[in-house]
Amino acid sequence: RRRKNIERNHTATHLVHAALRKILGPHVRQQGSVVAPDRLRFDFAHHGPIDDPTLARVEEEVNTHIWENLPVETREMKYKDAIAAGAMAFFTEKYGDVVRVVDVPGVSLELCGGTHVPATGQIALFRFTHETGAAAGVRRIEAVTGLGAYALVRRLEQQLAEAAGVLKAQPEHLVKRIETLLEENRKLEKKIEELLRSGGQRATGNVERIGDIELYIDQSDLDDRNQIGALMDAFRASHKRAISVLFTNGDRPGVHVAVTDDLVERGVKAGEIASAIAAVGGGKGGGRAHFASAGAGDPAKLSEARAQAPAIVRGMLAR
Repeated sequence: RRRKNIERNHTATHLVHAALRKILGPHVRQQGSVVAPDRLRFDFAHHGPIDDPTLARVEEEVNTHIWENLPVETREMKYKDAIAAGAMAFFTEKYGDVVRVVDVPGVSLELCGGTHVPATGQIALFRFTHETGAAAGVRRIEAVTGLGAYALVRRLEQQLAEAAGVLKAQPEHLVKRIETLLEENRKLEKKIEELLRSGGQRATGNVERIGDIELYIDQSDLDDRNQIGALMDAFRASHKRAISVLFTNGDRPGVHVAVTDDLVERGVKAGEIASAIAAVGGGKGGGRAHFASAGAGDPAKLSEARAQAPAIVRGMLAR
């Protein structure tokens, strides 16, 4: 099997070279190659990166010749006759008077002493894996053939199915689903920007000083957890030595607490503050040291919890 795989990959390099010259132009010339059982690498002269649509055309050209099952003929010829017939010679190799020519009729004619499949159909399938720069004026492509190409296709299909599962969409609808999510995210970002420009629905007058700490307390009708989190992140980014307690009275009344990093380093924990305030209404919750949320419990006691919040925070800071 190892020899067969090498044969597939070696013949594929000849087809790739021919396809590149046909699609990119006759300036393309082989600058080096690696033919391994599990992959092939082909370096060639070209002035810049190859875009995906062009790579797809090259790949299609190679596979078309594979599926045509063209014969791969080898014969010995005099060097000057081979060159006169259009055979390509590579690198700075010195050739004798008699050379070996590998001919895929109508597609490729090269001087080559390597091993090849008897017909292109035995390559079965060809897929690119990478296209990069190898040196100034030299591009490098890597590819797989046969079972390696099939394994690559199966792996990509599995990754596509997993991504579709995460996004709760059928694979064929994945692009549309991503576009929808990106649009929803854009709208959320716009909403957050509007809220931040308007002060994040947090009145600057609702602030109390506790020593060198500023305590902001306010109420909002926000109900979207992502928006609430974004507002609290913005608060933390724009304040020092500050705590924000935000009461939300939407469909799920809650208490949300943000603590700036400098206070977190002093041992202040948002989760403890949120839990203590929410307990006034029988609610509970928690989170991380810098941000936490808790259910408000009895909505009727939300005002009472807000009224007690300053004293609760003062008491916790005094410990």
